[in-house]
Amino acid sequence: MLRYQTQKLAYLYFVGALVLFLAQVLFGLIIGLVYVLPNFLSVVLPFNIARMIHINALLVWLLLGFFGATYYLIPEEVERDIHSPLIAKLQFWLFFGAAAVAVVGYLFRIHEGREFLEQPIYVKIAIAVAVLMFLYNVSMTVLHGRKTAVASVLLLGLWGAGVFFFFAFYEPANLVLDKIYWWWVVHIWVEGVWELIMAAILAYLLIKVTGVDREVIEKWLYVIVALALFSGLLGTGHHYYWIGTPGYWRWIGSIFGALEILPFFAMVVWAFYLLYQGGRRHENKAAVLWSIGCPLMAFFGAGVWGFMHTLSPINYYTHGTQVTAAHGHLAFFGAYAMVNFAIITYAMPSLRGLMPFNQVLNMWSFWLMTSGMAFMTFTLTFAGVVQTHMQRVVGGYSYMDVQDQIAVFFWMRLGAGVVFAVGAALFVYAVLGPAREQLLARGVQPEPEPQPQPAE
Repeated sequence: MLRYQTQKLAYLYFVGALVLFLAQVLFGLIIGLVYVLPNFLSVVLPFNIARMIHINALLVWLLLGFFGATYYLIPEEVERDIHSPLIAKLQFWLFFGAAAVAVVGYLFRIHEGREFLEQPIYVKIAIAVAVLMFLYNVSMTVLHGRKTAVASVLLLGLWGAGVFFFFAFYEPANLVLDKIYWWWVVHIWVEGVWELIMAAILAYLLIKVTGVDREVIEKWLYVIVALALFSGLLGTGHHYYWIGTPGYWRWIGSIFGALEILPFFAMVVWAFYLLYQGGRRHENKAAVLWSIGCPLMAFFGAGVWGFMHTLSPINYYTHGTQVTAAHGHLAFFGAYAMVNFAIITYAMPSLRGLMPFNQVLNMWSFWLMTSGMAFMTFTLTFAGVVQTHMQRVVGGYSYMDVQDQIAVFFWMRLGAGVVFAVGAALFVYAVLGPAREQLLARGVQPEPEPQPQPAE
């Protein structure tokens, strides 16, 4: 059961996130089909527009999920309701509306040229206003409530994401400077401050599902935050190799980029150690599965696959190939999509007034999406290795010759995408569809959630 009424605000955000998640998957399938059938929708929906919508939908639905997670867990952490429910509702419609306007604009070729930041200026302004509303609302809630490490780390990550987004408005005329500050949004978000958000949400979930004492979990959280900031900020240098910056960035980027694997490895050890130490079998098994799967897949996607081509002598050959696509897909899914699925799976039963429901379907969606994404990553990796060898090591092959050689991997990637899409639809049905026991409809109140007990 919900302890605070304003936790219900999370439901709106979670539903909005899942709608955009399905849109992202749909456009991902369209892109995968274009790779094997190049003329598919080429006039109505060119590849660059479909890719633009696919990536922007990803970023927006992840942010909506983070907002919803914040509105759900902050009241419990600080022991008071959200400062202004009205601001939270207005913020949702402003943010969701801005995303919808951006997508419609993309379809009519209304966009700017900076990759991932293609939103027109008026959409960026609306997003910035919505983010400021959110930060004010959450900050006021935290300032007047109980202070916990989870709330503090989450707030630090959210403020970091908000501050660095403002570099999206800065477009210097010099192309090198433009790319430097462009990475201050793209890299520092996903390899810096978003890691803090992910770690805070995971800490909250592990407190709930393992029963381990809060102090133990918070100590681990501080270690992970320190590693993430230490490696992630200077790790931005591994994007500076070939854009016209001084040569010393190849050393800085290689060293600190390689260290970025450490916070993700620490998260894996943290999660599995706490699950073993707690020894409690939480009734929401699907939420436990997502909570444990998230750091593991993030370690492989963001950590191992990132490390594979972060060193400058290797990146010289692999930069911009399908190896990059392999890393990007698994990293985003493992680190940020899965943590959203975990908190949604945990929160939805109480938000809907039900005991944990449709868990088997939910766990099936976990295995379908995870296996589909893993196979997609392997196929893109093999395609990238062949592409790198033919184009940049041996050389002499035309672009289309290389595409012909790796076409079989694109067919396999499309198959993996179909499996993933089935898992995605199953997840949405599992958390939003009819439950086996509609307890409230029958007038039966669900039992209160068992409170965590300190580990012996």
